[in-house]
Amino acid sequence: MDALARAADLLDEGIEREQKAESYASQPGVWAQEKLGEHLWSKQLEIAKSVRENRFTAVHSCHGSGKSFSASRLVCWWLDTHPPGEARVVTTAPTGDQVKAILWSEINGAWVKAEARGTELPGRVNETDWKLGKQLIAFGRKPSDYNPHAFQGIHAKYVLVILDEACGINKQFWTAAMSIATGEHCRILAIGNPDDPGSHFAKVCQPGSRWNTIHISTFDTPNFTGEPVPEALKPMLVSQAYVDDMKQEFGENSPVYISKVLGEFPDEAEDGVVRLSALRACHAEREEKRPAEEQLPHELGIDMGGGGDETVVWERRGMVVGRRWGFREKDPVKAAARLLEIIQQVKPTAVKIDSIGIGWGIAGTLREKGLKGEHQAVIIPVNVSVKSQEPEKFPRLRSELWWRVGRQLSEDRSWDLSELDEKTREQLVTELTAPKYTIDAAGRTVVEPKEDTKKRLGRSPDNADAALLAFYTPPGGIEEQMDWLKQYAAA
Repeated sequence: MDALARAADLLDEGIEREQKAESYASQPGVWAQEKLGEHLWSKQLEIAKSVRENRFTAVHSCHGSGKSFSASRLVCWWLDTHPPGEARVVTTAPTGDQVKAILWSEINGAWVKAEARGTELPGRVNETDWKLGKQLIAFGRKPSDYNPHAFQGIHAKYVLVILDEACGINKQFWTAAMSIATGEHCRILAIGNPDDPGSHFAKVCQPGSRWNTIHISTFDTPNFTGEPVPEALKPMLVSQAYVDDMKQEFGENSPVYISKVLGEFPDEAEDGVVRLSALRACHAEREEKRPAEEQLPHELGIDMGGGGDETVVWERRGMVVGRRWGFREKDPVKAAARLLEIIQQVKPTAVKIDSIGIGWGIAGTLREKGLKGEHQAVIIPVNVSVKSQEPEKFPRLRSELWWRVGRQLSEDRSWDLSELDEKTREQLVTELTAPKYTIDAAGRTVVEPKEDTKKRLGRSPDNADAALLAFYTPPGGIEEQMDWLKQYAAA
């Protein structure tokens, strides 16, 4: 009888374990609670359900909604709820930091938490690799670490591919992901901020694609909806303070607000001078610093502040958009002194300065300082209200400058925005994409007046104007300006 009772108990335990395994596989929220002691809120559960039921899931989300956290828990859930050795996970993101310091940091954290709770996950995790015995069952890599064709060697019944920060992932890696997720039990999750309307991520999020699409706005998150969540979770999610900061910094109509607060892809304005998708393509992480010969010419562009606006200085090194300086100073003498300090620090070969208003006098002052040997830069006043050098195409230099520099360099993917921190880059992108254009009766391109842009943007596009001046080449080139300076000095 004892033996029969023991056998019955073992059978009951086996049935219980099987039932619990089935429950975990079908209910990721239950798995997260019992394995990790964590709460998944409604949108996170919706993502998990979609991955469970759909081959392709695309999530375009606001900032601070727990995107990478959700992806990391799905990686752990996937490997824990499928038969050992039959499941694989591949993750990628545009940069090494996004792979290692964000997604896989979360994965490592989940593994450690489960171990501490006595609900261990299978195998061992080490930075960006997950092994079961000697078998590699999950790994994270940035695109430059491997050839996309290497994906083709991954075979398993249950494959999960995570494309984190999906806007920045090249189409070839989407194609590679599709090549290994061909089985009916395979899944792909693409998740990220929707900041590039020209990306492949934007295409898969459009109606009619094969992807099940989930949208998360800031206003869908628990701190705004009132959805009950543990108190400890609330500070981890996006808050009203963040929304207020973004509204004040960029404006509600800016692409960064639309992407990071509303979780939507910004529109690609048909009448915009500079296209957002073209600018986004100019931002790519570089493994090494550009060689010296690629960082010439070394020049500055200055947009003088007036009426309370900020004076902004941008550095250009070859096609690299370099450092930025900004200050507010009403006194022209003090403003000239501040600019002289920057020129002496940077040592550019040329400085192009907005000469409308106080800029003309300051340009003259800086030229005099050069003649006295206080700096070596050629000072070039630029009046954007004068006639264009191509009057049959543009009525004024302002329109020519925005079209020939702003639009053309971005369309050619010539600008290098990789050195800018996120806030500075987004400020510049917001201002560069703000101006609109029309075609006049003579068929010429007319960029709207600065005041019109200022009204719509909520501030003056000083960053954009200074950056355009930095990359502007005046008629005759810098050499002609240098010859003039030598003749002037000789006289």
